[in-house]
Amino acid sequence: MAKAEMGSDSEAEKTAQKEKDKKKLAGLAPIAKPLAGKKLCKRTLKLVRRAAEHKCLKRGVKEVVKSIRRGNKGLCVIAGNISPIDVITHVPILCEESDIPYIYVPSKEDLANAGTTKRPTCCVLVLTKPTKGELGQEEQEKLKAEYDQVTSDVTELANSMF
Repeated sequence: MAKAEMGSDSEAEKTAQKEKDKKKLAGLAPIAKPLAGKKLCKRTLKLVRRAAEHKCLKRGVKEVVKSIRRGNKGLCVIAGNISPIDVITHVPILCEESDIPYIYVPSKEDLANAGTTKRPTCCVLVLTKPTKGELGQEEQEKLKAEYDQVTSDVTELANSMF
């Protein structure tokens, strides 16, 4: 009897998770393309988390725009469920002009968690090296490898769209 209940519990959890995912996708902005799939989304958020640990992250529209205008290169991750949408509509254009790859993820809350902040975040820019100081050789290589992997996936996805 206990096993049957446990099985139904995990089923309930799965359906609850599916409902959560549906809600995230329902609040998605119509311009949220290229949108990361489940696997790429997970990998991207993992990269954001690692970049935040090493202080290689710019959070928020203002910081990201300033950084792009100054000529910093990186990967721009934008949340797809921003309302009003006008807050972020100029960011992809800036990215394209500066040849910076960008990707949308479904949830601003998930993006904030990955970026180690409590407030929901519109967009982040993952830089390859920290703004201040230096990273150890090993950490730098790890971050660069993960960054390159995600960037190539994002570029591939963008190329398949346009």
